[in-house]
Amino acid sequence: MKKLFAALLALLLALPAAQAQERRTYTQAELDQMLAPIALYPDALLSQVLMASTYPLDVVQAARWAREHPGLQGDDAVAAVADKDWDASVKSILAFPNLIARMDEKLDWTKGLGDAFLAQEPHVMETVQQLRRKARATGQLAPDERVRVVEDGGSIAIEPANPRVVYVPYYDPWVVYGPWWWAAYPPIAWAPWPGYIAYRPGIWWGVGVGISAGFFFGGVDWRHRHVNVVRLPNHYVRQRPLHVGKWQHDGWHRRGLERRTVERRGEFRAQPMPPALRASSPQPRMQAQPRTQAQPRMQAQPGFQAQPRMQAQPRTESRPQMRGETRGGGNGGGRSGGWREHAGRGNGRS
Repeated sequence: MKKLFAALLALLLALPAAQAQERRTYTQAELDQMLAPIALYPDALLSQVLMASTYPLDVVQAARWAREHPGLQGDDAVAAVADKDWDASVKSILAFPNLIARMDEKLDWTKGLGDAFLAQEPHVMETVQQLRRKARATGQLAPDERVRVVEDGGSIAIEPANPRVVYVPYYDPWVVYGPWWWAAYPPIAWAPWPGYIAYRPGIWWGVGVGISAGFFFGGVDWRHRHVNVVRLPNHYVRQRPLHVGKWQHDGWHRRGLERRTVERRGEFRAQPMPPALRASSPQPRMQAQPRTQAQPRMQAQPGFQAQPRMQAQPRTESRPQMRGETRGGGNGGGRSGGWREHAGRGNGRS
């Protein structure tokens, strides 16, 4: 029991270091580029998009489900996947089919956003504020019948005007932020979504999505520049309940058997487990490899029958005959029988 506890402790200590080594640091230009299409989302929706981006495999599976169930949105879509082992943030994005579809189509962007959020959360949230200030300076970020824009301790907060109806904006970053300031890093610009209508130059709105009270469980602490879990969404969290407070990433989601990463081409490959996890893995799995590798050597045993030493028995029998037939016959026959028995065992294994 003590050995098992020590192995688990070593695993827990090794995981943060291993994950930190895998994450890269993004420049300000890269952060501006990737956050441009979502910085003007309502805070609660933005927080859950950032959470969901850290689980790209779940996003792919959820988007596939959404394609198979067209027409479902809002609480109906989320309730329909209550039994799925996806992160709660990913389930919540199913309420907005256009958004989950775009996260799946732009998988490179989704994974980059998640990596940046995990490695540089305060920097990511500050970048959102910088982009909002630019949009407000151009007159493109303003309150209307869909959203409220308020000052919150020097930060700009965006909230749904009606807490029961969420409008997800589409906007052209080249217009709403003014002239772009990174020539080598143009902003991520999506095509307008189906059913969206131009509200003013650079901004399109679609039909609002109705949600229940308390639908969003995420929020943003702008003072400390991090994402919070503000309530427990027990209506669609099953396998992995959340905890109120600063959001924590589930680094070993997918039952902890293997880490998966999104390749540039949008495919997935399994990565090796850290040494600490391999050391604590059940022994039968570790012993299975030598048994599979031993098969070729077992099949090679019949080769001993073709060797001259096994067929040269008459020479060993002739030497005892020179000394005496009584002793020679027993020993010679016993030795010859022994070789035949060994060869027979080899044939049996093959």
